[in-house]
Amino acid sequence: MPSRAEFEEWIDAYERAWRTAGTEALAGLFREDATYRMSPFAPPARGLGEIGALWERERAGPDEGFEMSCEVVAVDGNTAVARIAVEYVDGNEYRDVWIVRFAPDGRCRQFEEWPFWPGQPIAPPTGPAR
Repeated sequence: MPSRAEFEEWIDAYERAWRTAGTEALAGLFREDATYRMSPFAPPARGLGEIGALWERERAGPDEGFEMSCEVVAVDGNTAVARIAVEYVDGNEYRDVWIVRFAPDGRCRQFEEWPFWPGQPIAPPTGPAR
């Protein structure tokens, strides 16, 4: 299973793939049957085709202006967690937590992100349901 350094390398490869036109690089990062959640409550994209379509919808293209940094929080067995910070040239920013579960071949089998941005409410205005 991945070491901290290998997880950092995977994150670097993810960013390179995001900044590359097309989605061919996804096959080196994700298993064919991988799932990808953009938030913990979102239905997952399933398989490389759906993940590729999601990426094409969500990114501005290879020239998208942003800087990304990461901090590996934990690696335990096949599961790794990182804090991600993204700052766009237009001044927008967000923070993200990635939970990544790896297959034995080193590719991701489950990807889940927990995105946060300035001004985002912590809980619904009426408070949590009880």
